[in-house]
Amino acid sequence: MATGAQVIVGQLEDAGVEVCFGLPGVHNLALWDALRASPIRLVGVRHEQAAAYAADGYARATGRLGVALTTTGPGAANTLGAVGEAWASRSPVLVIATDIPTTLRRKGVYRGVLHEMTGQHQLFDPLTVAGAVVGAADEIRHAAAFVTEPRRGPVYLEVPTDLLSAEANGPESPGPPPLELPGDDAAAYDLIEAAERPLIWAGAGARDRADEVVALAEQLTAPVLTTYGARGVIPPEHPCCVGMPPHVEPAGRLWDEADLVIAFGSDLDGLNTQNWLQPQPPRIVAVNVDAEDAAKNYDVDVVVGRLDATRLRRRAADVAALTRAVRAEACRALDGRALRFLDAISYAVPDDANLVCDMCIPGYWISGFHGFHAPRKLQYPMGWGTLGFAFPAALGASLAGTGPTVSISGDGGFLFACGELATMAQEQLPFTAVIVDDGGYGMLRYDQQLAGEASYGVDLATPDFAALAESFGVRAQTVDGLDDDFGVALAEHVAGGGPSVLVAKAEALVPPPTTSPNWYRKPA
Repeated sequence: MATGAQVIVGQLEDAGVEVCFGLPGVHNLALWDALRASPIRLVGVRHEQAAAYAADGYARATGRLGVALTTTGPGAANTLGAVGEAWASRSPVLVIATDIPTTLRRKGVYRGVLHEMTGQHQLFDPLTVAGAVVGAADEIRHAAAFVTEPRRGPVYLEVPTDLLSAEANGPESPGPPPLELPGDDAAAYDLIEAAERPLIWAGAGARDRADEVVALAEQLTAPVLTTYGARGVIPPEHPCCVGMPPHVEPAGRLWDEADLVIAFGSDLDGLNTQNWLQPQPPRIVAVNVDAEDAAKNYDVDVVVGRLDATRLRRRAADVAALTRAVRAEACRALDGRALRFLDAISYAVPDDANLVCDMCIPGYWISGFHGFHAPRKLQYPMGWGTLGFAFPAALGASLAGTGPTVSISGDGGFLFACGELATMAQEQLPFTAVIVDDGGYGMLRYDQQLAGEASYGVDLATPDFAALAESFGVRAQTVDGLDDDFGVALAEHVAGGGPSVLVAKAEALVPPPTTSPNWYRKPA
């Protein structure tokens, strides 16, 4: 008879899970014992938040379930920042947490048991799309099957520690109901046929439907704008790819001038629309699995589950000339030093690489302006905007098997999880962590300067990052600046294939127009 822990691990195997990230504790060692006999790789991290970030990084790179294992009370609570980012970005992450033994729990009474808290699962309720709290051993099989069902967002499983070692009988889960897409409405095709200046706006929901987006764009000869989550859905060399974010005015004008917007897999969120300062288009057709989500921010005329491009007349328009002109006009207004940094990234990073960016100025430039050649190659914490995301998320992305991985952090953000250098070294995780050291929180320093104030509380004492990495046995190098020397060094690190750290000592870049202080659209 299988124990509760063995049942959970068996359900993870059935769900196709190949790797878990976690931190052991006195309450969850039974899971570690069950994983010992499993083909699932267990990666031990140094902080629970890193486990959830790594699970998120793996999920974003693969589209599959990322799993974080944590112990009771403070261990579970430590994951919340990362779970919130997964929730806001709709990443399929599963957090499995323990609770104190059922034999020691007394309902409504705090007894002072190690790691005890009341209502632990309630911490996760606002940040998850589903969850299960196990109260008896015979519930484990059903609960574990339930939380491993495919979902658009994080889920939570809580199991008292004594039940992990108990015999776990119980029924199998009936499985998830089939996904029902919104209907194929003829009105959508009528609106598209009537449009003279259609624009396609692709969001994260289009990542695994890139062929449909490209086919639609080619049939309509329509320009395509991509959100952060959809970078690479249409490659930068494609004539329909605008290749610039709507935060630069030449690209933003495409939205303003369109008589129809096809919002494909997007909820038209605030970050990508400059807090909805983009005007309401005359018509919107949404392609989305969730009709309510598709229409929550702008008035949408029709929501459909898919569009068959062959049902639309093929148009003839010089869309390539339009997108070239947009890029040329936009580039003339961009900061030259930042463009040299982007050139260095393009030189050094292969097309199949995963770029995992933090909330830092170099990350802002890459996420907005680097050309991605396939979906799921950019990871950027555009949901909650959690500083400290990139390095621990790259732990997971590096194990996805989808290409080399590079994380981009500022000096402040990297220090959130610098202890994971130990994980990187022990597990020999094959990625390069780039640290751009400008001596502080560069974006916040810019905000203070923009307000005419002297910098205060944003300048940081930083370690010798290369020496720190080398103390863990990780190859490290320091270069000055962010242009040619940086690009050559980064190319060598990426080609090396093993764990490495590249530190760039540089003055802060000017924040790009994708950051809110520099948005060209302003409230009335």
